[in-house]
Amino acid sequence: MSNENYIHDEDDDIDGYVKIDRYNPDLIASLSTHYKEVLKQIGEKPEREGLLKTPERVAKAMLYLTQGYDLDAKEILNSAMFKEDYSQMVIVKDIEVYSMCEHHMLPFFGKAHVAYIPNGHVVGLSKIPRVVDVFARRLQVQERLTNEIRDCIQDTLNPWGVGIVIECRHLCMSMRGVQKQNSVTTTSAFTGEFLKEKTRTEFLNLISAKLG
Repeated sequence: MSNENYIHDEDDDIDGYVKIDRYNPDLIASLSTHYKEVLKQIGEKPEREGLLKTPERVAKAMLYLTQGYDLDAKEILNSAMFKEDYSQMVIVKDIEVYSMCEHHMLPFFGKAHVAYIPNGHVVGLSKIPRVVDVFARRLQVQERLTNEIRDCIQDTLNPWGVGIVIECRHLCMSMRGVQKQNSVTTTSAFTGEFLKEKTRTEFLNLISAKLG
């Protein structure tokens, strides 16, 4: 889509950094109308000072938090694949995860630990967290998120195996419902060599270890 179809949202310049987000103005306007109506329905007054720009802000936030629908995770991996004669475990751990539960549209957040065993190709390390973000920036359940990351890496890199562990806190459990503030949900998914107990145990031990 051409640039004239987008508006730019610039945050304050902090330490020389300006964050610029690009949004489709028609989509922002449409979403803002709906959020304004939501404010009315819950008993608020959208015309009061503190809420005047809230519908637009929420619309932009929602588009940012669901931008994964417009991204191709396999394309991201393919953009940085390199032939390499390395066949030991590669782990990127403690990847920050921010997603939204599709049942209540409340956030869940935590960390992902991703490993693969190369089969002739490695991928740029920064691409693994980007793949996590592609699938996390959608309405999700943690179980599906775990499988989607696993399958994308397996299908694209064709490694000897993939291992994923995700640990998250869900606000739909702590803010409402059972209101259990300290509960953590852990999910895992494995392929290939990681289905073997020895390899899986090595992976789990490594992501639990502290450096230094």
